[in-house]
Amino acid sequence: MPTRYRDDPEAAPMPRAKARARAMRREPTEAERRLWWHLRRGIPLRGTSFRRQVPLGNYIADFCCLKAKLVIEVDGGQHTTDAGEVYDAARTRVLAGQGFTVIRFSNTEVLQQTQAVIDTIYARLAERCPECVEE
Repeated sequence: MPTRYRDDPEAAPMPRAKARARAMRREPTEAERRLWWHLRRGIPLRGTSFRRQVPLGNYIADFCCLKAKLVIEVDGGQHTTDAGEVYDAARTRVLAGQGFTVIRFSNTEVLQQTQAVIDTIYARLAERCPECVEE
């Protein structure tokens, strides 16, 4: 499978986003750390792998499965403000325009309802990548 950015150089991440993503990978939140552990070990779908803090153009996705074009966001309190909701909606529209599906969970959901979060992600992956489902 060719690298997406070789096919469309304009979709390549901005240098600033790449640097910010590196910094964010070094200091994950507790919710991101927990979800990352589960994504690496607990979702049995062939050919799916997640990356964390993935620069996509001007944005950074918390977690992304490029094969399924699925973005997972783990949101803290700043995302519940009016400004945060407007920014997130615009960001989701841009990513959807690139073919991504974005699903969001709050830090609290990830920390207190981890299995429900994993089940939701698994179901969405199975929708987006039916050939990946293990039988």
